[in-house]
Amino acid sequence: MRILTLSPGASSLKAAVVVHGDTTVTQTWAHADIAAFAERVHAISATPDAVAVRFAHGGSRPRPVVLDESELANLERLTALAPTQQPVSVQAVRLMWSLLPGVPVIACFDTSFHNGLPEAAARYALPRTWTRQNRLRRYGFHGLSCRYALRRTARMLGRDSDSLRLVCCHLGSAVSVTAIRDGHSVDTSMGFTPVEGAVSSTRSGSVDPGLLLHVLSTGEIGVDELSETLFLRSGLAGMTGTSGDVREVLAARAAGDSEADIAIGVYLHRLRREIGAAAMSLDRLDAVVFTGGVAEHQPALLSELLGGLAPLGLQISSSRVAELGDRLISVDGAAVAVLMITARIELELARAAEGTIAGMDYSS
Repeated sequence: MRILTLSPGASSLKAAVVVHGDTTVTQTWAHADIAAFAERVHAISATPDAVAVRFAHGGSRPRPVVLDESELANLERLTALAPTQQPVSVQAVRLMWSLLPGVPVIACFDTSFHNGLPEAAARYALPRTWTRQNRLRRYGFHGLSCRYALRRTARMLGRDSDSLRLVCCHLGSAVSVTAIRDGHSVDTSMGFTPVEGAVSSTRSGSVDPGLLLHVLSTGEIGVDELSETLFLRSGLAGMTGTSGDVREVLAARAAGDSEADIAIGVYLHRLRREIGAAAMSLDRLDAVVFTGGVAEHQPALLSELLGGLAPLGLQISSSRVAELGDRLISVDGAAVAVLMITARIELELARAAEGTIAGMDYSS
């Protein structure tokens, strides 16, 4: 089966063609270049059997869905909860409908992997009159990345994925940490929106709600501007006055910029705290897995991060951290395996699309 996959990230859009489970071609471009989308899709793909589109937010949907106008309209209503990605996904679907009439377009959701979060992890300590309908809860994100990382880790370790207890750290433009037990997410750093949790390139991560109420009470900014600030003008970008790209911030730090040095310190501190918290949601720790563009392309930063995780008993091989490709970066015989796995979300999207077309349940 030939599947065209479209994956909007926090800062880019990636298209890939997957044929019988193998990626044959990929292209990546910035969100701002979405106008050139149609031409580039035509260039990389003959008519596919299906199109799989990644959606950051699927609400409570436990599995992928074949889209129609009604379903797409419902997903578009979630834009305020994932404003950097959801509109791009919606636009991509409409372009696919115009380019490839008759080809099924399937939405695959980052939230679905976290759909079965235990109540203790999913619920906010808010009045039950607010939470009774189970909509104001923690949804979690990066689920497609987590699902692929789990399956790949199981293969590399020669284990059954349902038997593994692991912490999955997705380090890209956006950052999240997820605890996985018995093949399911049992806790995750992102919540009702992708802002909660660790610091990202442009997102603030968790902030004391009292601080935000104080800012609003001053009357200097309104709700819309606050939302834009938390999603797009905070994180590494806000702390340094840069774009928030890790490479740019690291270069500034290397040049002696003290604000960049502090920003990286905050980024690493908050990430370590989320990793430690996720580990405490497990009854044991078999593996810690790093995936995403920053983990893949910034080995020195990954080493710096790992150097502060000694309380978890991780034993790291410095030479392995500096290598390329999917690999074990812990020493041989370590009690907790540490792995670096290249994010292959296109394979997960294709797998989900094929399963949906075949009528298989992809909710587990």
